[in-house]
Amino acid sequence: MPPKPPRPDLTKLSDADKDWLIDALFARLDAVEAKLGMNSENSSMPPSSDGLAKKPKKTSSLRGKSDKKVGGQPGHKGNTLKRVAEPSGTVDHPLPGHCSRCHSALPLESAQVLEWRQVFDLPATDVEVVEHRTYTVACACGQRHDSAFPAEVSETVQYGPRVRALGVHLTQGQMLPYARAAELIAELYGLPVSPATLLAWVGEAGAALQGTADVIARQLHHAPVLCADESGLRVDGKLHWMHVAATATLTWYGLHEKRGIEAMAAHGILPKRMGVLVHDCWAPYWKLDDGSHALCNAHLLRELTYVRQLTDQTWPTELMELLLNAQRLTTTARQKQHRLDAGTVASFATVYDDIVRQGEQLHPAILKPNGKPGKQSDAHNLLRRFRAHADAILRFIVDPAVPFSNNIAERAVRMPKVKQKISGCFRTVEGANNFCRIRSCLDTLRKQGHSMLDVLYRAFIGDPIMPAA
Repeated sequence: MPPKPPRPDLTKLSDADKDWLIDALFARLDAVEAKLGMNSENSSMPPSSDGLAKKPKKTSSLRGKSDKKVGGQPGHKGNTLKRVAEPSGTVDHPLPGHCSRCHSALPLESAQVLEWRQVFDLPATDVEVVEHRTYTVACACGQRHDSAFPAEVSETVQYGPRVRALGVHLTQGQMLPYARAAELIAELYGLPVSPATLLAWVGEAGAALQGTADVIARQLHHAPVLCADESGLRVDGKLHWMHVAATATLTWYGLHEKRGIEAMAAHGILPKRMGVLVHDCWAPYWKLDDGSHALCNAHLLRELTYVRQLTDQTWPTELMELLLNAQRLTTTARQKQHRLDAGTVASFATVYDDIVRQGEQLHPAILKPNGKPGKQSDAHNLLRRFRAHADAILRFIVDPAVPFSNNIAERAVRMPKVKQKISGCFRTVEGANNFCRIRSCLDTLRKQGHSMLDVLYRAFIGDPIMPAA
């Protein structure tokens, strides 16, 4: 902890200095009390930080009340279990031999099927063991000829690509710990796979998918809109950072010891991008000044909720309503595949400017007695951000390709955080890098309609699936 500053000598302070000191102390007290009231609903704090205390009842939803009915909407394609034309087998439930009323023998030869019901279940599983054989023969001239095993059959006894794909899918796709994944494979198939074997398979999958991950990174350079985020990851007992770059059809993960611009430069994706970068306004992103930026409005809505609770003023609510109304209008426009007209965009910008100006009048900059800036209030700092980054905040109104929030990148962060929560940490940097590489390919190809198990199987047989452009 930094050393505490020395207490001022009150006898040597002027009346103006004393007044300023009292105001500063009250402001500090208000700030501490306000911080105690922060949670995941009014700030960027994760839900896990809320603890076990009961959350206060929500007064309103950030998204507002929808006029839609509960449940599936008109036009929504539902999914249900459907009967198949050719079942795997049949079980007949025969009639009794005699009538229950007159006890006469029933003409069973003329009985007809009354009703069909089908039961879907899993078959009993047996492991398929295929024996590969090579042959040798000697020519009449004495020359010996031997056949050869294919490259993938390299051991006397070994596991095949489907088993290896399943093992990697359980640990990297479904986030099971290695011991539990090995236990599940043993229970399902009777195969005594060890956690160390699973770890080796993960390394093989990481190497096999390197080319696919490289293609994903190159495609992200050309994406018209790119969402980015970062999150802490415990690796080898130390804090590392997992960086995410994602679109609706692509996901890329990278690991680095640093969180900021050094890591972004090392990964080489964000600095080389050609499209709009969507992020949460973290300062290092602004150092990437080689393109357009858009801010996550979901973060801003939470901060406006906090300032509204803090100040009980109307301008935070007005800004929230402005952003949410703009979101609804742009969503409708996207569905109809057109842009908002210039007049509507200009109207939103004018109202936005008026509301921010109203807040600025209520929260002017705090100056020290010597005229230098003092510690500013949370409301002033938020308003300063709304003023400085107005174009980035409202970009979703101007450009239909820009999303309202950074949800695409934030969703990509969730699964690695689940992995860390289950397993505690990554033991090695190599294991964390393998996870990032495999998850990049699994999440990307899952978005593009591929089965994650099939992705891994194809990688193990040397025919990896490449992402669509």
